[in-house]
Amino acid sequence: MFGPSARAELAAGWRVLVASAFGVGLSAISLPFYALGPLAKPIEAATSWAREDIFVAIIFSSGIGALTAPVTGWMVDRFGPRAVALPSIAGVSLGLMIAAQAQSLAQFYLGFAATAVLGAGTNPVLWSRVIAGRFDAARGTALGLALVGTALTSILLPLLIAALVPAVGWRGAMMGLALLPLLVSLPIGTAWLWPGDRGGAAGGPERPLTGLTLPQALRSHRFWVLGASVLAAYLAISGLLANLVPTLSDRGIGAARAASLAASVGVAMIPGRILVGLLVDRFWAPAVGLVVIGLPVLSCAILASSDSVLLLLVACLLLGLAAGAELDLLAFLTSRYFGLAHFAKIYALLYTALAAGSAFAPTLFARAVAAGGLDAALGLTALLFAAGALLMPLLGRYPIAEPLCPPGPVDEGQGR
Repeated sequence: MFGPSARAELAAGWRVLVASAFGVGLSAISLPFYALGPLAKPIEAATSWAREDIFVAIIFSSGIGALTAPVTGWMVDRFGPRAVALPSIAGVSLGLMIAAQAQSLAQFYLGFAATAVLGAGTNPVLWSRVIAGRFDAARGTALGLALVGTALTSILLPLLIAALVPAVGWRGAMMGLALLPLLVSLPIGTAWLWPGDRGGAAGGPERPLTGLTLPQALRSHRFWVLGASVLAAYLAISGLLANLVPTLSDRGIGAARAASLAASVGVAMIPGRILVGLLVDRFWAPAVGLVVIGLPVLSCAILASSDSVLLLLVACLLLGLAAGAELDLLAFLTSRYFGLAHFAKIYALLYTALAAGSAFAPTLFARAVAAGGLDAALGLTALLFAAGALLMPLLGRYPIAEPLCPPGPVDEGQGR
């Protein structure tokens, strides 16, 4: 399955994989997003806040996270991953502690905004840069393994919250979540991320970084094609996933079974990320993206027409596969088409499109349902999946070599 060089990279870099998995799983993006759903009902019961107002907090965390991504990219390229990651991990904890003590919605939103700003250096821009710089032959596989952290968070966090809330209430549960970055990802990152390595791993090889500058990337049609594909796919994924339980309920599925089916999405994300990583290391990545992002068109068709539990499970598993693949694909394709010299800045701008889609898509899907019905919303979602998939092959062949940031125009005509 792996060549000798890929096996050697994975064996030498397992520490950075573990540090990155915990870092992205307990990041300013993952913790607030996956915590708010299980906490929403306990918060609503303990306060006078409406549930829909509670969920607005996600816009403050994911939305502001999207805005901070370019700054994070510049800081990572300027100061290195370790110098940005470690204080940001502590910032995630501080922001969630502020939210846990909130006495009003405004203070609650402030806590989520503080999490996004103070923890900006924990977002996938940094961890993808760490992995892309540390791995080459096994880059796709390593990205898949590292980004499994978010999938594990989506599965384990609701269980932890369910255990904490009866004992210590929603505030105590959120304080417990706030301690996780300090107690887990900060010590691991301190031990296993080092500034002397290009990718951030102790003992990793030094090699010159090549690739396009940010202005050169912006002049490349590939940047805009990749950005449009990512935005379309994540509008579809985030909108449908956030509304999946109500959608299943509209198909006559009971609440408990709907929740179990929705949980299968998180389970599918783990093998999905690893599988896609393995495939892009062996095959042309845009072809892999075409298939993986296109498959949820079938999910939309099933959700619009079937009440079969087995078929609905298939639909959820396909959604999980696509949800698990998108971050891996974005990081891998950015590194292959634009190089590593300015990877963090270029990836950060592309990631902004993804994060913006994640922040606003749930509301847009719900409004589409209210305006035209569930079938119309699912039809629009299917079109977005199809658009994201069909844009992938337009990226063309990988460049023969990554230029050392020359001042001249970008040559997009060469490939292999």
